[in-house]
Amino acid sequence: MPAKSMEELVSLCKRRGFIFQSSEIYGGLQGLYDYGPLGVELKRNLKAAWWRAMVHERDDVEGLDAALLTHHQVLRHSGHEDTFSDPLVDCRRCRSRWRADQIGGACPACGAKELTEPRPFNLMFKTTVGPVEDGASFAYLRPETAQGIFTNFKNVLDATSRRLPFGIAQMGKAFRNEITPRNFIFRTREFEQMELEFFVAPGEDEAWHRHWLESRLEWWAAQGVPRQALRVYEVPPEELAHYSKATYDLMYRFPHGVEELEGIANRTDFDLGAHSKDAADLNLSAQVEENQDSTARLALRDEASGEWRVPYVIEPSAGVDRGVLAVMNEAYAVQELDSGATRTLLRLKPHLAPIKVAVLPLKRNHENIVANARRIKRDLQALGLGRVFYEHTGNIGKGYRRHDEVGTPMCVTVDFQTIDDDSVTVRERDSMAQVRVPSAALGDFVKERLATG
Repeated sequence: MPAKSMEELVSLCKRRGFIFQSSEIYGGLQGLYDYGPLGVELKRNLKAAWWRAMVHERDDVEGLDAALLTHHQVLRHSGHEDTFSDPLVDCRRCRSRWRADQIGGACPACGAKELTEPRPFNLMFKTTVGPVEDGASFAYLRPETAQGIFTNFKNVLDATSRRLPFGIAQMGKAFRNEITPRNFIFRTREFEQMELEFFVAPGEDEAWHRHWLESRLEWWAAQGVPRQALRVYEVPPEELAHYSKATYDLMYRFPHGVEELEGIANRTDFDLGAHSKDAADLNLSAQVEENQDSTARLALRDEASGEWRVPYVIEPSAGVDRGVLAVMNEAYAVQELDSGATRTLLRLKPHLAPIKVAVLPLKRNHENIVANARRIKRDLQALGLGRVFYEHTGNIGKGYRRHDEVGTPMCVTVDFQTIDDDSVTVRERDSMAQVRVPSAALGDFVKERLATG
């Protein structure tokens, strides 16, 4: 069963070093979190799985890593300056501020209904570029990774000679000045996105939209979030973003409730058209203002007709932090043992586990046992499996419980029998089954179990 409450996950994350409140020694900074020793491994593994599926395993996608600071004209022409806002209200009694669409008419802090009229609040972080503040030398911290892909469309096209359909993938930080960040790492002011912009011929967009919906459902299942845990929500026309023709939201039951895990949008030709010169002459289906500032024509020439056409874009966009939260929640379990005791464990997929194998010496002060344990640790680490951890506490039972709780798939115990016959005990996380394996065969044994786990 997933976690019963957000408090269970927050406690585990703090206790075992997954996630900490940012600047906690100074009272913390709301809406910002730091990933600890195990959290950074889990997060990197999830991102690596996404990159592998989106870029390495496909022949029609290229990668990109664009700058965090974004030219203000980019976000003006994309529509973000005009539309990227939330409705803000103030409580006249306690002077707290809230998003108007999330409080139900009463202040969550004091219960008063003495609220101001909603007013738009722009979510983008603005900063000065260069030493002089002259009103024009400003930029934004990017509120999404997508615009860097669109503004680099021609660069990628020229460098790779791609033809439709093809995609550009990017992972990275984005920043939104949320009025009320909440629910741990679900909604924060600094977060990471995993986004693909997949460019297709107009008229083929709806079929590709359905294709990417199925592809993303399959990918989440491979990360331990099964289809039955997700609900596909087709966003109604009145709720669509300004750039979207149609959007599927993958909804997941987080500990605090059902909310969006990933969006898969049909952005039509809005974005490329918004950043193109002579936009009015490109026969766009999305009505965009002609861009007098851009010098690029972000379009492809149709080989049959010779006409310039702006591709449509299908965008699967997922939050890394929300992904970490969903994966941890789905893997979380409290199991009652035959002895009447309980154990907490994370049934993480092996490729996501922060630690792949823990090596535990039975006696931490026994010279031969310690030497063999360190040798085995080095041999396993050299296989390139991921992180192999040397657990030197000397208490095997506590070591097992600790690694169950952080999702380590296997523990290898080095004991007195290892000195006699060079074999070790391998203990599996989910079943707690133990098997004796010669150390010479341990590498192949571990690789097979991790691959099939």
